[in-house]
Amino acid sequence: MGPGRGRAARHRPGRNGAGRGGEPVRIGELAQITGASPRALRNYEREGLIASERMANGYRVYDERAAVRVRNILHLLAAGLTLADVHCFSPCLDGDMTTAAPSPEGLRIARARLAVIEERIAAQTAVRDRLARALESVPVTPV
Repeated sequence: MGPGRGRAARHRPGRNGAGRGGEPVRIGELAQITGASPRALRNYEREGLIASERMANGYRVYDERAAVRVRNILHLLAAGLTLADVHCFSPCLDGDMTTAAPSPEGLRIARARLAVIEERIAAQTAVRDRLARALESVPVTPV
């Protein structure tokens, strides 16, 4: 599984946190809030997609915008985009991406990614068909 996929986001009851108008949160808390792994969060930061401040002890802390950005990043990744593709959407990551008007560049990237996915599906379908034909030609012998 890739970063942030397959895990349900867990919210800690009674605790304000990033994305809910509360105090800054550390990386583990942001991971729980968003469902992304701490490793993925560090990668997003390295890529310049999210930002953190450092506490005196060196811990990363994130503000409330980080949770929204991470959820949007995960949404784009789940749609088949790559982190390189996500950079194009940086100006939109702080808001509701489902209602934002798409940019021409964003549409171009999404269409290009869709074409790649369709090519992969076609290639895998051809492999499946060859394997199915090969299995059909093999005589079945009882064991």
